[in-house]
Amino acid sequence: MTVLDVKDLCIDFFADGRYLRAVSDVSFELEEGAVTALVGESGCGKSASCLALAGLLPRPQARTQARSVDFTLRSGEVVDLFSLPPRLLRKIRGREIAYVFQEPSASLNPVIRIGDQIAEVLALCRPEIRDRRRKVVELLADVGIPAPEKRIAAFPHELSGGMQQRVMIAMALAGEPRLLIADEPTTALDVTVQAQILELIDRLRKERGMTVLLVTHNLGIVSQLADKVLVMYAGNIVESARADVLFSFPAHPYTRALLRAVPRLGESAERLETIPGRVPSIADYPAGCRFCGRCAFAKAECAERYPGLREMSPGHFCRCPESLQ
Repeated sequence: MTVLDVKDLCIDFFADGRYLRAVSDVSFELEEGAVTALVGESGCGKSASCLALAGLLPRPQARTQARSVDFTLRSGEVVDLFSLPPRLLRKIRGREIAYVFQEPSASLNPVIRIGDQIAEVLALCRPEIRDRRRKVVELLADVGIPAPEKRIAAFPHELSGGMQQRVMIAMALAGEPRLLIADEPTTALDVTVQAQILELIDRLRKERGMTVLLVTHNLGIVSQLADKVLVMYAGNIVESARADVLFSFPAHPYTRALLRAVPRLGESAERLETIPGRVPSIADYPAGCRFCGRCAFAKAECAERYPGLREMSPGHFCRCPESLQ
């Protein structure tokens, strides 16, 4: 069952006295109970696309449009998120769609105890719960925080980065959402804590039947957790496929370059492979393929022709000029 169906999402940002198109023609589906990974370099539009889904981008600095953004509520009703009035959209945030942001220290209020912050979410999203303190303790225990009865009185600065992220996950789960969007949830955490946080998200997904959209640039994470992968570059989805298919048969030159740049155990290469150049700014997107300036296989026509998504095999789509296939 499809939980979220996004068709032709576009995002413009106001800069230098005009709106510039940062994200173009982004379409994807999220299946119930699955983990979909959205990967790509910084500045490709991953976070902006996720924030746009629930109207969290600042206005009028950002302008969004889409053919449709259909979300299936827990009740079974399908609503277009971009057609809802703000009042109804606010009801969906937290209760149906929840976010875990990449910097917990910046997301948590430093002067409010963590228990009170989680209780505030409960008051907004689940007002039927009377004993909020007990529910807060249960949520903290669910995310693996030791001695939760004592921790509810802690301020964010009294917790480690990993514990802060666990609190953020507890806040996201407070409304029992159907869709969890995790935007780089392991940023600035050491490797051991990263693994713990990812295992926690995966366990909670299975226990609660949640759908997860995981934003990351770490392909090692993707290979372990994701059922489906969306590869994003310069505001476009350039490739999408089941995770096993994408890792076995990457089609787009950018996907192949990303995979070559991943270090592997047992290899003795003195220097890791890199992708030359950098992601173009939104003011400098070429008329054709946006990766052509960094692509080793680019031809003259690549800079002129804007490539559409082609189905390489069932469920495997790639945005690349046919001459490269």
